[in-house]
Amino acid sequence: MSVVTMDKKAKLLRKTEHERRIVADMIALYCRKVHGSKELCDECRALAEYADRRTLACPQMEEKSFCSQCKTHCYRADMRERIREVMRFSGPRIVFYHPWAALRHLYYSKIRKS
Repeated sequence: MSVVTMDKKAKLLRKTEHERRIVADMIALYCRKVHGSKELCDECRALAEYADRRTLACPQMEEKSFCSQCKTHCYRADMRERIREVMRFSGPRIVFYHPWAALRHLYYSKIRKS
C-alpha cells in the first residue's frame, strides 16, 4: 500500500471520527437541554446509535462535507426528521460548547456554496 493511500485512509478515518463525535455531542446537548437528562434518554440514545451506524456506513464520506449536503440521504424519513430537529436546536448553541467545531462547520459550508 502506498503512502498516499495510507494518508488518504487516515484522513478519511479522522473525518469519520470527527463527524461521529460532533453528532453525538449535538444529540447530548439537545437531550440535556430539551429533555432535561444528564444521560441520554432512550429516544436520544436510539437516535445517536442510528446516526453513528449511518455515519460508519456512509458511502459518500470522502466527497461530502455534511449529511445535509449529501446527494444520498441514507437516513429513514422518521430519523431524518428527528436529526433535523436536533440540529436546528443544537446548531446555534454548539458554538458555546465546541467553538472550533462550529467555525469549521461554517467554513466548510461556505466553501461548498462557492
